[in-house]
Amino acid sequence: MRRGSSKIKLLIGAGIILFAVIKYCSSAEVNPYTGEKQHIALTEEQEIALGLQAAPQMAAQHGGLYPDERYQAFVDEVGNKLVNNSIARQTGYQYDFHLLADANTINAFALPGGQIFITYALFSKLDNEDQLAGVLGHEIGHVVGRHSAERMAKQGLTQGIISGVAVGVDPNTAQGAAAVAQMLNMSYGRDDELQSDDLGVKFMLKANYNPEEMIGVMEILKAAAGPNRQPERMSTHPDPENRIEKIREAIEKYRGQ
Repeated sequence: MRRGSSKIKLLIGAGIILFAVIKYCSSAEVNPYTGEKQHIALTEEQEIALGLQAAPQMAAQHGGLYPDERYQAFVDEVGNKLVNNSIARQTGYQYDFHLLADANTINAFALPGGQIFITYALFSKLDNEDQLAGVLGHEIGHVVGRHSAERMAKQGLTQGIISGVAVGVDPNTAQGAAAVAQMLNMSYGRDDELQSDDLGVKFMLKANYNPEEMIGVMEILKAAAGPNRQPERMSTHPDPENRIEKIREAIEKYRGQ
């Protein structure tokens, strides 16, 4: 009886995994703005709605918006200049730029659909407008690259596989699978960061900003991470030195276009 029960569990687990794989494979499409084949879990409209829904909560987590309207207008000006002079303008996304009041966390990030944030802690460390363009161009790259929607599809696949293993084989084995999945998703995250750097360089050049200043931003992030930063294999972000090398390659690639 126990052997029959194990077979049923194995079949159910296999079914869960098969469903997750089929769902993931059927979500493949080509990003018209990057030419990259991706697996996407959301439509553009769903990305926009999700970003708009999450934006107030994300702002609240960082102390709300920075109260100086002049600084906010400056961020808007630079962000819109990047959008209006690049392929970002051809998308259906609603780009909106937010300067957050957080004076301690050096960070910038993008939500699906065009909601883009930079903390005052990072903004205050930038030396010039070109560096701000580098930060915002990178985040616009995440939106155009549809990285959030792609990540959601990948997480759905890995979660389906882990659930199937837990049901059909062994919860302890599933824990091991979860650790492997986390490492894989980290590498996907690093790839996304490098693609966003590449797109950011392209956007900066189109808007007549100096992309060399993006290297200055990497130096700021490197200094903020300090000597005890995690090794690249344990982080969702590539090492700043590797990013600088790739940024230089992107500058050479796009400068003559």
